[in-house]
Amino acid sequence: MQQILESVSYCHQQSIVHRDLKPENLLLASKAKGAAVKLADFGLAIEVQGEQNAWFGFAGTPGYLSPEVLRKDPYGKPVDIWACGVVLYILLVGYPPFWDEDQHRLYAQIRAGAYDYPSPEWDTVTPEAKNLINSMLNVNPNKRINAAEALKHPWICQRERVASVVHRQETVDCLKKFNARRKLKGAILTTMLATRNFSSEYMSP
Repeated sequence: MQQILESVSYCHQQSIVHRDLKPENLLLASKAKGAAVKLADFGLAIEVQGEQNAWFGFAGTPGYLSPEVLRKDPYGKPVDIWACGVVLYILLVGYPPFWDEDQHRLYAQIRAGAYDYPSPEWDTVTPEAKNLINSMLNVNPNKRINAAEALKHPWICQRERVASVVHRQETVDCLKKFNARRKLKGAILTTMLATRNFSSEYMSP
């Protein structure tokens, strides 16, 4: 998470907003243990003017979209921090904070900032980790923590003292299930699009 935030902080210093932060866009430099994390896929990235916000269009992946984008409000760098909060939540327990098969209900959850820390998965997660997530998933972008502040958060910079050192096998198992479900959904959507294109290609007058 520290490496992700360092990447985001660097982008923001260069006035770049990624707009599509999610686990699929985080790559490891190699298969070696402790390999560096790389931020990938800048296809939706935009350049912004300092801390100014503007409406740059509706872009991103549903479960990681921030409330301000869903409200079609002017937005900027805080959208990346919101997505970082979603990513951190997933990395800790293996499932996302906002989830619904119905996109309208999913977006309603996000706009309301309606997430929680259910037992038993969150019982072993420290209060500091939850505090960082809360700071990132603040529905008000003006009150949301920024990348530089997040890097100074105790859970990041004092992790020897405040982060629990446990192997989260349940999280790994949940992540595998979540990833399989995500891939299956992607395959279904691809098939639907291909079928639709095939039909329109051969059935058009």
